[in-house]
Amino acid sequence: MRMVPVMAHTYEHAFSVGPGDIDGLGHVNNLVYLRWIQEVAAAHWSSVARAEDRSAIVWVVVRHEIDYVKPAFEGDGVVARTWVESWHGATSDRRTEVRRAADGEVLARARTVWCALDAASRRPRRLAAAVSTPFAEEDA
Repeated sequence: MRMVPVMAHTYEHAFSVGPGDIDGLGHVNNLVYLRWIQEVAAAHWSSVARAEDRSAIVWVVVRHEIDYVKPAFEGDGVVARTWVESWHGATSDRRTEVRRAADGEVLARARTVWCALDAASRRPRRLAAAVSTPFAEEDA
């Protein structure tokens, strides 16, 4: 299977850490990072993908790898930055970095493998080259 690297178009989304995001240790729960990673990916897809692709393709996660670097705390603002690193077959390899807004410190890094499904049949769908075009760097 041929892997197609992407000159990554990045997308950022800001989040605020609320009281419900905190675990028993007093910092952001790991599940909240997972939620942020999924939400920023979905927002990126919705804002960049062509309308015909948004209606024809749905995405499911095949794999998440998250490295937790530093904790975040209630009241922190965080910025999740994501980009598609490569496309191959019916999958895309997406990277995400979560940083504290105040000082830019990296809090977490993630790699997520997403699988494209046909919206009607819910079966894996091989991605046409045109799907990745809007995610390429505009200045490339």
